[in-house]
Amino acid sequence: MADKPVVLAEKRLLDVMLRELPAWLGHRGFRPLRAIRRGYDLYLNKYIYVKKGGIGGITMAVAAYVAVSYVFCYEHIKEHDMQRKYH
Repeated sequence: MADKPVVLAEKRLLDVMLRELPAWLGHRGFRPLRAIRRGYDLYLNKYIYVKKGGIGGITMAVAAYVAVSYVFCYEHIKEHDMQRKYH
């Protein structure tokens, strides 16, 4: 038995043929906030809301915080490093 035909807009990205990709992208509206929220929910479900959790999810969040903080403070750190005298 063949599968029932699915509307193009309801297909997942992995189920879309290459020739259908432009039409599929046109039907799907890209909403950045929805994408961020979905990624955050996936992270919570995979690493935080588990029966036997470890320290991996929290460590990943702290590492991301450190990396983002460094990126935002890079210019300030670079400026202070250039003004420092080495003897």
